[in-house]
Amino acid sequence: MATIKITQTKSTIRRAGDQKRTIEALGLGRIGRTVEHEATPQIRGMVSKVQHLVSVEEA
Repeated sequence: MATIKITQTKSTIRRAGDQKRTIEALGLGRIGRTVEHEATPQIRGMVSKVQHLVSVEEA
């Protein structure tokens, strides 16, 4: 399965609690941090919830 690289580009300060928890569940939490995940429907759904806080590239 393909992997995607997710990088946090914006802060979670003054964001809804579910968005903060989603960022945490993805393994992020600091601007500039990058993680790689398998491109499963669950991960893609999490990314779509916080797409305004992260950038995504296919790896």
